[in-house]
Amino acid sequence: MKYSNSKWLNLLLLAVIWGSSFILIKKSLLGLSPYQLGALRTVISGLLLFSVGLTSIKAIKKNEWKWIVITGFLGSFFPAFLFAFAETEIDSAVTSVLNSLVPLNTVLFGFAVFKIASTRRQILGVMVGFIGTSILILKGAELNPEQNYLYVGFILLATCMYALNVNIIKKHLQYVKPLSIATGNYVAIIIPAIVVLLWSDFFNTETFSNPFFKTSMLSVVVLSIFGTALAKVLYNKLVQVSTPVFASSVTYLMPVVALFWGILDGEDFGPIQILGSLIILVGVYLSHKRKR
Repeated sequence: MKYSNSKWLNLLLLAVIWGSSFILIKKSLLGLSPYQLGALRTVISGLLLFSVGLTSIKAIKKNEWKWIVITGFLGSFFPAFLFAFAETEIDSAVTSVLNSLVPLNTVLFGFAVFKIASTRRQILGVMVGFIGTSILILKGAELNPEQNYLYVGFILLATCMYALNVNIIKKHLQYVKPLSIATGNYVAIIIPAIVVLLWSDFFNTETFSNPFFKTSMLSVVVLSIFGTALAKVLYNKLVQVSTPVFASSVTYLMPVVALFWGILDGEDFGPIQILGSLIILVGVYLSHKRKR
């Protein structure tokens, strides 16, 4: 009973944290450029992970560092910038729903690139998810003509990177501890992030004089502490006290939280978009449903 309560509590906390990350990205962009946001998020998250996991990288073998570097850029570095650029044009609620394509893309890349066998149900899930994505994008462009829905491409690219990241970890880093992988990732990407931050003119008086600067910085710090560092700990604990299948169900709850924040912030989200979102989630469910 104790473990049952613990897993549900962790699941709900994780859904709230990750589901709220999209609105935090939106608020961060009020006073920061996408380059500044992506770089700051990476640097702050890296420093937090170093404070608790720097000694854990000793367990990483020499031949594993290649994959650590690759997963660092695919799973953390590039997506931090891609989501920031996407939300300069696309509402946070839509972004959160499209992020749910990660499990579908994981199945797709696992089959196409890594030769991991897929069931008919999983293939059907990918097809259903594609239909829902098309409805969400097309209706969103119609409902919000002032937004450039070509920026959806940034989100789709990020979900593909996340999917490749998961498959690489599964195939090449299966026996490396999660904290070691996460810390090693940021060892690889923190220097490039600092270079981008310096190049982005962050340390410019114009940046600090922006009336939204304090709000943006607070949002970035909260995003880094909770959305990255704490979320990784919660997710690892969730997998330990439950199962990977149960842990993956956070994918269904995140958009609900993000939609709540988006609508509260005045974003337009019509009935057809809700239908498209539900179709995507059905696709995710089909792709992860296990036979008894």
